Amino acid sequence: MTQETATNPQAIGDREPIAPSDWEHPSPPTDLIFDDGEPLESNRHRIAMNVLIRSAQQALLPRPDSFVGGNMFVYYSRHQAMNRDFRGPDFFAVLGVEGDRERQGWVIWEEGGRYPDVIIELLSPSTASVDRGVKKDLYEQTFKTPDYFIFDPFDPDSLAGWRLDLTQGYQPLSPNDRGWLWCETLGLWLGTWEGAIDREPMTGTCHWLRFYDPEGNLVPLPEEAAQQQAERERQRAEQESQRAEQERQRADRLAERLRELGIDPSAL
Repeated sequence: MTQETATNPQAIGDREPIAPSDWEHPSPPTDLIFDDGEPLESNRHRIAMNVLIRSAQQALLPRPDSFVGGNMFVYYSRHQAMNRDFRGPDFFAVLGVEGDRERQGWVIWEEGGRYPDVIIELLSPSTASVDRGVKKDLYEQTFKTPDYFIFDPFDPDSLAGWRLDLTQGYQPLSPNDRGWLWCETLGLWLGTWEGAIDREPMTGTCHWLRFYDPEGNLVPLPEEAAQQQAERERQRAEQESQRAEQERQRADRLAERLRELGIDPSAL
């Protein structure tokens, strides 16, 4: 280094130093992939995911500022997107966002920095270790998702969940006497329900992860809610018919009594 360059920084390449304000932050990537072509582990996993999504949407009807998704990529950093490090929770819910906007995936920088509030992963032999390890750490340390649950659709005793403590990390949830876990964010219980859905299994029944309201009532799927409403309407119509029949019989008895007294009921 010459004396000139040592005493005159501008002599280095004859360039002006770049002011911090002149530096442009790299733009987020726009060539995001929203489908990696990987199928779900099994037909039961697919149905189990849809059951959670559709019943949560039913429970959140009073909350138009909510979004429920599943098997969708969550993009949370430029580095992750560029490295194609796909992260797609089987189920997630976010409150306090635009609920009616179409989305191919959940892109954090397009959502005002909002991460999922609730995540559920459906375990399988090929994903269980990741769901309990790498993903759990990601949801705890980067996403800071308040409620995280895991469940194996082929193992009714596999349900586990954690609630985030900002100072101590994820703390395991204790089940109630039914084996259910409380989801604080949604104000709902998560527990198993035995039955068959969409012809799965082909014979008999199996256990599904379902939502229950604070009173312990099963949160219905939309078609179940429609059936319940139709049943209530049928019962109401039947009660009205019974009341009308009782009124008719009472009128007949009154008319008969009047005729016994020599009074023509039609003349009254």
